[in-house]
Amino acid sequence: MNDASTTPVPPVQLPQVPRLQSLRNSFRFNDLLPILDATLESVGDTLVMYIGGVRRTVLTREPGLVQHILQKNHRNYAKSAFTQGFSRYVGHGLLTNEGADWLRQRRLIQPGFHRQRVAALTGLMQEIIEQTFQPLAEQAQRAGGSVDINTHELMTRLTFRVIARSVFSTAFSDAELDRASELLTRIQGFYVRTIRQPYLLPWFKVSGKYREHDRLTAELRGLLARYISQRQQATGSTPPDDLLQMLLDARYEDSGEAMTDTQLLDEALILVVAGHETSANALTWLLRLLALHPQEVQHIRAEAEAVLGGRPPTFADLPQLGRALYAVQEAMRLYPPAWMLDRVALAEDEYNGLRIAKGTLFSVYLHGLHHDPKHWPQPQEFQPARFAPGAPKPLTHYAYAPFGGGPRLCIGMQFALTEMQLVVLELLRRFEVEWVEGQPPVLSEPLITLRPKNDFKVRLRAR
Repeated sequence: MNDASTTPVPPVQLPQVPRLQSLRNSFRFNDLLPILDATLESVGDTLVMYIGGVRRTVLTREPGLVQHILQKNHRNYAKSAFTQGFSRYVGHGLLTNEGADWLRQRRLIQPGFHRQRVAALTGLMQEIIEQTFQPLAEQAQRAGGSVDINTHELMTRLTFRVIARSVFSTAFSDAELDRASELLTRIQGFYVRTIRQPYLLPWFKVSGKYREHDRLTAELRGLLARYISQRQQATGSTPPDDLLQMLLDARYEDSGEAMTDTQLLDEALILVVAGHETSANALTWLLRLLALHPQEVQHIRAEAEAVLGGRPPTFADLPQLGRALYAVQEAMRLYPPAWMLDRVALAEDEYNGLRIAKGTLFSVYLHGLHHDPKHWPQPQEFQPARFAPGAPKPLTHYAYAPFGGGPRLCIGMQFALTEMQLVVLELLRRFEVEWVEGQPPVLSEPLITLRPKNDFKVRLRAR
């Protein structure tokens, strides 16, 4: 008789989405999330599919496997060629770098995002938020008390100004900021197409699309390089205490040397790209949610008035203003800006009977993770109180990971949460937020980050 304890456990066989079906799905950009959600719901939390009908990937929303990849055995999982390929457009900064080079850069830059540094930037954030909302308040007064705004356009402009000033201090002109934002949008959209529709790569080459977007990249890098060069050449005055100066002053522990000019530009570009895109998208979705849930607005406003009595918040006040933070966290659950992460196995591995071959590509589906009813009761509903102290939390670790996890947890998490909390508090201090009726359905567009496909309006009514 065989001893059950020694009987080999058969390897886990994952369900597969056929290549042809994966190919058909690649043409349905705007339906991608519902397709993935429905497929996972019907066959299980982990499956095999083919990106563009070509590249095999393991798609998962299983928290244990996500934690295994991002944290417990993170050394065996590198960012894939897809993510590293984005370095063609944004350079070899923290977002795209890997291995020892990434770790060296992370250790160098991490102090710039310590809690004390973010606290010092709070006043700058508040200044830009006020400069953004004050003209809207004046416009609303002239227009009978309210103004309709394009939400994503406004939040992109605001967050881009916050990160640009935080990195460079010197205020970019409005024209430069708008152009930089446009360049990033066009580059990102093209790069995502090269991943999802690999069968079009020959056409992109012969039609000059790569050359076109390389030119756009050169323009963007040139814009930032001018500001870096101006700072390097400045003499005779005390340099500003901003993130660019932190990068200029930083020295590697092992050599005592500074970053090269190329490394400086790459890291500054990554800070600008990642430092506004995710916050802008999260705030855009949050404004829609607040407009549709006025009771949550009242909760946030009542707490703010009780704590602040009408004065602006300081960094030290923010822990007492949890309602605004819970709303931000819930918006990032419903609409995680980093909706998908990719990793590739560097060596053979095993997880709960799943044999993982070297070179296996994983698509970590955070949007699916955040909407899984096994972890989130009523997952489609906006319920910020889920994140309040004492509220029931998901029983499974890593059921919530809007900033990733493990050693590659987003370096700017505290910066982003502080910025978004301040935006919500100032917005609701000045305005009532109302949904503008009669608009087309709001669709999401899962590019590198999750943004609305078309902008939508909310009405800001001056209080």
